[in-house]
Amino acid sequence: MGNDHLYDAIVIGSGISGGWAAKELCEQGLKTLVLERGRNVVHLKDYPTATMAPWEFPHRKEMPRKFVDENPLITTAAGFGEDTAHFFIRDKDHPYVQEKPFDWIRGYQVGGKSLIWGRACPRWSHYEFTNPAKFGYGIEWPITYDEIAPWYSHVERFSGICGNKDGLESMPDGDYLPAFEMNCVEKDLQAKIRRHYPDRYMIAGRWAQLTKAEPIHLQQGRSQCQARDMCMRGCPFGGYFSSVSSTLPWAAKTGNLTVRPFSVVHSVIYDEEKGRATGVRIIDTNTHQATEYFAKVIFVNGSALNSNLILLHSQSKRFPNGLGNDSGLLGKYVAFQNYRGSLGGTVDGFLDKYYYGRRPSECMMANFRNLKKQDTDFVGGYMAFMGASRGTPDAEGIGGEYKAAMGEPGGWTMYMYMQGETIPKESNTVSLHPTEKDQWGIPLLVTKVDYDDNDEKLLRDFLTTSAEMLDTIGVKNITTHDNHWAPGRDIHEMGGCRMGKDPKTSLLNKYNQLHECKNVFVTDGACMTSTGNQSPSILYMAFTARAVTHAVGELKKGNL
Repeated sequence: MGNDHLYDAIVIGSGISGGWAAKELCEQGLKTLVLERGRNVVHLKDYPTATMAPWEFPHRKEMPRKFVDENPLITTAAGFGEDTAHFFIRDKDHPYVQEKPFDWIRGYQVGGKSLIWGRACPRWSHYEFTNPAKFGYGIEWPITYDEIAPWYSHVERFSGICGNKDGLESMPDGDYLPAFEMNCVEKDLQAKIRRHYPDRYMIAGRWAQLTKAEPIHLQQGRSQCQARDMCMRGCPFGGYFSSVSSTLPWAAKTGNLTVRPFSVVHSVIYDEEKGRATGVRIIDTNTHQATEYFAKVIFVNGSALNSNLILLHSQSKRFPNGLGNDSGLLGKYVAFQNYRGSLGGTVDGFLDKYYYGRRPSECMMANFRNLKKQDTDFVGGYMAFMGASRGTPDAEGIGGEYKAAMGEPGGWTMYMYMQGETIPKESNTVSLHPTEKDQWGIPLLVTKVDYDDNDEKLLRDFLTTSAEMLDTIGVKNITTHDNHWAPGRDIHEMGGCRMGKDPKTSLLNKYNQLHECKNVFVTDGACMTSTGNQSPSILYMAFTARAVTHAVGELKKGNL
């Protein structure tokens, strides 16, 4: 074994949590190998559409019918189009088996889905950590909000999260840059909601955008967001946070980082005599050659379902059913966030007002359901995203008069859509197919995940309650919609390797260590004990930074 295969730490995955693991490990002096199954992506160099105008795309940012027919899954993903397709997979290249319908959205490249994420970054509150156990729809989290709060601040300051200090108990304030300003109609809606509904708060979105580049961001080579709203193409200004623009280049500056793209992880290697994991076996994406790399500590950050797959496939005499899986719960209690409900309507007036720029954020409404007590016929809660804008006028005809009319804005419309909590259930699982394998000889993942009656009740409450609220504040022509999406299209799948206090009912401890294999950490969506209602990515970053600090401390003590 040569030194080029020996490291202090290995990180599986280069997305949001993997990038943070790399940054923190390298900063603390560990020689770190990052394994990524996709191609390399370099900031600035590999954003081919970043500055293209709509008319420069052959199909004006739409995909040809043949492509859509060949890729019915990935073309439904939020943000997918001719301008962003280079950061998404192709369906046929990465099959999986759906025992129940599940839309598994993936982006395989250095940076992962951090290049194409929605960028909303609200904090969880203490309710999300305590209510699942309190109201009987989940196990107790092994960590509290107060314990993770300093790590939220740590990652917010470095990543650059904008937002206001709103003083909300159900969506705590963070270390924020100035928020994007609401437009005139959004401010009016906000005021009317506060007047009629004292327990409901519409606020400016907390978003991973540099509204003001602080010295730490300039040191990363990033600059202020230009409000182009073309983030998912890759931002040449580094105006939004991604692994490619932020954490990985920062890690590289330490001299401690090695990134190996085109590396499909086969399994984590477990040494029976040493009683710990010693490395990672990969299959080269292109040559299909197997290679092994070795390290003292391993971070599994392949994204929630891939991390489950890797651990399930990491079988040994000690762990015949997957690494650390003494409880038999690996791959179970998979959950997601419910995006099915949306509403829209028109707003009278304000025809002498407009707005400038293309703000890349949305307004938010914090959860107000089932906080201090269960006040509905369902458990869990929901937050909402919302906004208002002016579209094109209702003009008809042809020629100069029609062209002139289309140059003027139409009336105001508004929208809102839900992000709902779901219940982790033992029956919602991912597993390895017993016979079918991918092109690298790894078993296909089988998804068996579904909605339940609680999801339907929560959805109905969101649609009914929100429609009543919009009517009360003067929104007209209100329509409600259930899109009937399959689970997964929200791209917030979680669980399968959950944290907990008891090794009999969980896989990971409060520091994201496998209970039964202490030098393996899982800090992506797979670690989640419950889903909450707030967007989870900023929480993954905080968990990761906290886990790395613990891992380095344990290494120095000789405990790993």
